[in-house]
Amino acid sequence: MKISPFAAAAAYAVSFVRIALLGGLLLPATVPGSETADCLSVSNAWARATPSGSSVGGAYFTIVNRGKQADTLLAVSSPAAAMVGLHRTTVENGMSRMRSAGQIVIAPGQTVKAEPGGLHVMLMGLKYPLVAGKQVQLVLTFQQAGAITVQVDVQPIGSAAPEGHADPRSQANT
Repeated sequence: MKISPFAAAAAYAVSFVRIALLGGLLLPATVPGSETADCLSVSNAWARATPSGSSVGGAYFTIVNRGKQADTLLAVSSPAAAMVGLHRTTVENGMSRMRSAGQIVIAPGQTVKAEPGGLHVMLMGLKYPLVAGKQVQLVLTFQQAGAITVQVDVQPIGSAAPEGHADPRSQANT
């Protein structure tokens, strides 16, 4: 019985797959952390416009973790700025202070809001002004989900936070 070269190659491929499966060489098609990547969302991204010549700006957004495992926001970058950092504004002894926020853990089911007067992104060394009506890009890098690119809507200078974003500085103290 004569076997065609195609049939011989197919038989060899099937044998290799069987051996690989038995030997554990082939991994499942799922990627570790893919649930987190699928379940983590960044929305409501916005920034205020900056005056011409300004070298700093801020950006805000909401992160929701609908997954079953925590994820950590490790870093933020932007092609619009030389340096980007996560900061948190706090009030101590009546003085407002801004400090690096470090890495932000988003627990399963948790919503984290970056907003004026709290957690926010500082864009330092702006390469161009943030102009109302335009967008600026942020890349948020998470431990599990990896890099998520977000288009940030730029609002006019002095504008209130868009719908869904409370600005704590505009609320009365209770």
